[in-house]
Amino acid sequence: SPLPWPGLHTWRRAPPSDLRSWGPNGPCAPNTDKAGPPEAAAGVGHGSSLAEMGALVLSTADPLAKAHLTHAAFSRWAAGGLPVGLARAPDHPARPEKPLAVTQKEVPTHKAMGVPLNAYMLHNLAHVELNAIDLAWDTVVRFSPLRDTLGDGFFADFARVADDESRHFRWYSQRLAELGFRYGDMPVHNLLWRECAKSASDVSARMAVIPLVQEARGLDAGPRLVQKLIGFADHRSADIVAKVAEEELAHVSVGLYWFLKVCEMMGRVPGAAFRDLIKEHDVVMRGPFNYQSRDEAGIPREWYDEALKPEVASNLSEVHDRLACVVEMEKENASLNG
Repeated sequence: SPLPWPGLHTWRRAPPSDLRSWGPNGPCAPNTDKAGPPEAAAGVGHGSSLAEMGALVLSTADPLAKAHLTHAAFSRWAAGGLPVGLARAPDHPARPEKPLAVTQKEVPTHKAMGVPLNAYMLHNLAHVELNAIDLAWDTVVRFSPLRDTLGDGFFADFARVADDESRHFRWYSQRLAELGFRYGDMPVHNLLWRECAKSASDVSARMAVIPLVQEARGLDAGPRLVQKLIGFADHRSADIVAKVAEEELAHVSVGLYWFLKVCEMMGRVPGAAFRDLIKEHDVVMRGPFNYQSRDEAGIPREWYDEALKPEVASNLSEVHDRLACVVEMEKENASLNG
């Protein structure tokens, strides 16, 4: 059976990270940030449970306030100051007026906008991280009624994922500012949230669609994006993207861990359940895949690679056997005719 990433235990035991800025040599603690944006400062002490704090983050529109509240909520949880509790998740997370949301086809290229490639890429990545904050909190809040079934560990893990994503958003926001831009300057699409909505009623589907598909795409894209930024001579941005991709490994692996747990509770075979859920929710598995990182996270290749699916593998095996028979017959004919 699949084995999640060996570093998962260490990730779970780590204290909340205050390295929320990007210094000359990598992640570092910010000089000032205790109060955070006004919208965040007003909400830090509110919420008597992790689920209530998550709902507060989801209803907060300002991205930096959302990130600040996330860190405050997870820090309170890690200090033992909050129960999981119960709350209702909104249908959609609150969003600022900018960026303008358009369809995927309507998102302009960096050339059409006259924006440098590195800033364009960082803005897209900041948007991914902002969605990831909300996706993780939506998982905590939406499934809070299942706390007795899932246990506190489930909610602790996804609150930690949210905290990681909030730190990543901060790094990208800082780098955008250094380049003369800010999150909201370029149009974005909301495809990521639509995929989240597909899995709103089923925790096994949520694990399959978000960590094992969406976050795994981050493992695939990370090295390519790093190389693009190096090609653009932006090594500072490349270093940030590389660090984020490295940290996403835990998020994919924790999704696998809980997917396996939920399948066990439901008496389902994980590989077959994963393929059924992906098909049911119309999720497309697109390569090229970063097999090395996916293997490290623990996702079996036959779960996502069409060529390795059991029925395909079986068909290929059958074809191979037939070819072997043909070759043997040809050899026999050749020897008889010789």
